[in-house]
Order: sequence, then structure tokens, then C-alpha cells
Amino acid sequence: MRLGKTAVVLGGSAAGLCTAGALAPYFDQVLVLERDELPAGAEHRRGVPQSKHPHFLLNSGRRAIGALFPGFEDDLIAAGGLHLMPSMDAAYLDGKGWSARKRSAMTMIYGSRILIERVLRDKVRELPDVVIREGVAVSGLTTRDGEVTGVTLSERDEHIAADFVVDAMGRGSSVAAWLVAAGWPEPEVRTLDAKVTYTSRWYDLPSPEERPPSWWWRHLVIMPTPDKGAHPDEHEFLVNFFPIEDNRVIACMGSWGLEMPRTTEAFVESARRVRAPLFAAAMDRSTPTSEVHLTRSTGNKWRRYDRLRTPPKRLAFVGDSICAFNPFYAQGISSAAGSALLLREHLSRAERLGPEFSARFLAAQRKLLNVPWSLAMARDQGYACAVGTEKAPEWRRRLIEAVSGPAFRLIVGAAREDDVVDEHFAKVFNLDESLRDMMTNPRVIAGLVRYRIRAALGRHRVPFDFDARAEPPVTDYSPKGGAAEAAVSR
Repeated sequence: MRLGKTAVVLGGSAAGLCTAGALAPYFDQVLVLERDELPAGAEHRRGVPQSKHPHFLLNSGRRAIGALFPGFEDDLIAAGGLHLMPSMDAAYLDGKGWSARKRSAMTMIYGSRILIERVLRDKVRELPDVVIREGVAVSGLTTRDGEVTGVTLSERDEHIAADFVVDAMGRGSSVAAWLVAAGWPEPEVRTLDAKVTYTSRWYDLPSPEERPPSWWWRHLVIMPTPDKGAHPDEHEFLVNFFPIEDNRVIACMGSWGLEMPRTTEAFVESARRVRAPLFAAAMDRSTPTSEVHLTRSTGNKWRRYDRLRTPPKRLAFVGDSICAFNPFYAQGISSAAGSALLLREHLSRAERLGPEFSARFLAAQRKLLNVPWSLAMARDQGYACAVGTEKAPEWRRRLIEAVSGPAFRLIVGAAREDDVVDEHFAKVFNLDESLRDMMTNPRVIAGLVRYRIRAALGRHRVPFDFDARAEPPVTDYSPKGGAAEAAVSR
């Protein structure tokens, strides 16, 4: 059922492209307005500076994009994306040492942000009624009687009439200000900035024949140290040696509240002080292909349009324009795709786009966004450097700081040995289940208690804390596996 003649999407990044796919069946034309000139291939552009850092495509995002664009995952893999099982293909350092390899419930698609967007653009361009206009800047909205009727473009003094508009312009969206200018109250904004800074550099990997025999892993992860004693700042870094297409990796270091290296020389020196020497050694064997890229705009920010007494009709928000997350938690693209799919579901049931449509969609979107938002708060509220409306009282912050690390390691440990805990942990990580639902599941609680008792008795089923200074062990500790079944993914 067609709900109008023209729908306009503001922004042509991942959120806007997913939204175009959601709108296409319900409007005669979908017009995507993008400020940048879009590259034909997988290339960086000014409007997506975070494309130079690692991006995880969580399972919830994979499914949502696949529902919007059938064949997307196959196309992404055909273009160079890597389908891996992190528990088998990643060397993971948490606690005091390396974790064991073990098959798990979770797989992921690895690839650069620029590749993900290139494949998305290709899928959108296959839709006959979608037009992408590049190199245009939107300067405002037009409204009448409480509803949005179109957009205006800067420089061209052009007005585009629209039956529906979606804001997908990201963190820096001006739509809230335009609505205030049109008479709506300013929406409540919830914020928490834990002062996360991360810095990345791109490398070409050596060919498979040139790699050391010990390089069974494809992805290298080093978590911040649990050590409370004196140690270098670099031991507090969250580190990734992140595989992408074309035999390349993104070396990334990030932290909460610490200064990060800005030059190539400082980047290499900091890498040598990370608590596992494998990171710097892997960089030494690879060929750098970029300068160092640093990002500081990482705060959590939720514009609560759902709390407006009369939300604007014929307007929706997708992606960072409504809810932006600390990028460390890899929730952005997946949350945006989930919102786009939710919008499509609501459009499929709508007979018209009246005020009740906006209210119903915002209420459903609030429930969707609360899952990743709660996960981000669960960690970022524990940092003394955090600022914002959601900053926890000091007593609570200290409690979160004291409990969150051990609780996370308890869950990770139990997931190594209990398939049910592993399954639910994977669902939480992939935004398929809330942390609250997981932690109130009787079977999960039983698994955690059983693991804690076994750990106290020294009766671990799967070893862990292998020497951080040594190479991570190749042995497959899956229940039906063993050293002979260690699967090396190439």
C-alpha cells in the first residue's frame, strides 16, 4: 500500500541507506539527500570520519539489513567481507592472560565501514524508485499544522515537498533546532560522555605464506588490565588488530579518559607498551598504509523525541540523529538498521501517516533503543571521568566500577564452560536480548553460580589466563574438539 508520493531521507550513510530500503515499498519515490559526493568504490569521505576505525556488524544488524536488502550478506562476503567465529578466529586477552579457543554460538562478518557502505549503496541503487542526490546540503524543514511538509536546500533556494521525512544526519543533525524554530519545544537530551578517545592506523598484512606459523588468529583483542597496581597507561587501552577485506587490518587503541597517540611515531611507541607484545610484533610484520586517525566525539546521546507531548507528524529519526552510542560498543550501524526495519514494519501496518503513527513508532523505537543504551550505561557510568545527565552519583559510580569488571569476567568465564550462558551472552552482545533479561534468566543465574563454585574449587573445564607475554594457544578446547581438531580459518 502506497502512503504517499515522495519520502525524503536526510543523509546517505549507513542509517540513511537502510532507511531508503525501508521506505521504498510505500512511496512512489524515495529521495536520499547527501552532502558529500559519494564514491563509486569503498573509499573514505569527509562526512564519515569514523570510517577509519574498526566497525563490527552485529548479528542483529546483519539480520535487519538482510531483511531490508535480501542478499546483502552474500554480497558483502563476495566483496571481501570475512565470515568468522570470534571464539575460534580471534586471540582474546582478558583478565591476566589469553583465553582458550573454543567454538561458540556467535559468528560475525568483518569488513571496513567503507566496504559496508559501498555494498549498501549498490543495493539501494538497485531499487527503481530510490534516487540519491549528492553534493546537496539541507538547510531546514517546512511545516504546517504540526506536520513536516518538506525540506529546503541551502545555496539553491530549493524546496522539496515531501509526504514523509527521515532524519539520518547523525550526531550533528540540526533537525532538533529546526523544529524548535518551527514552534516545537526542545526535546529532552540524555547524555553520558566517558571521554573515550581512540586512534587507528591501517596496515597491509603479510601474505599467508609469509606469516609466522603461530599466527592462527585473524583478529587480535586486548582488553584493559584488571590490575589495580602501578602500570603503564597503555595497559588500560582496549586494543584491536581488526581484520578487513583485501588482506588488511586496522590497528586500533582506545581508552577512557586518557591521552592517546596522535602521530605515527607515538602510535608505534604506545603499541610497544601494550600489555601483550603480540600487538606491536604484528604491526612490525605488516606494512602501514595510512597516517594515524584519532576520534574524540564518542559520547552517548539520546534525543528523547518520544517524550514530546505532540511529536511532529510525518517525521522520523534513525541512527545517531536520535541515539548515538560510545563507538567502543559497536552498536551504531546495527541499531540504525534495527530502527529502519522497525519503521518498515510500522509503515506496512499503517493506513495513513497521522499523529498516531508518529507516537506509535517513537514508543516502539524507544524500547528498541533502550537495549543498547542500557548496555552502554552499564559500563560508562563506572568511569570517574564521565560527564552528562546520566552521570551516576559517586556511591553508585564506585559500585559500578567495583562490580562491572569482575561481573563481566564471571560471565565470560561461565560462557566458556556453559553453552546456555554462552548463547545468552552472544545474544546480549548482538543486541538480541537485554542485559536485564539475561541476568534474570534462572538458567543463566544457575550457570553463573555453578561456574563460580567450580572456579572456587579449581575445577575449570576450559583453561584460561595463558601467559600474555607468550603466543596465544592454538588448541581447540571445544567439548568435542581437541588439539587435533584445531581449525585454522584462512
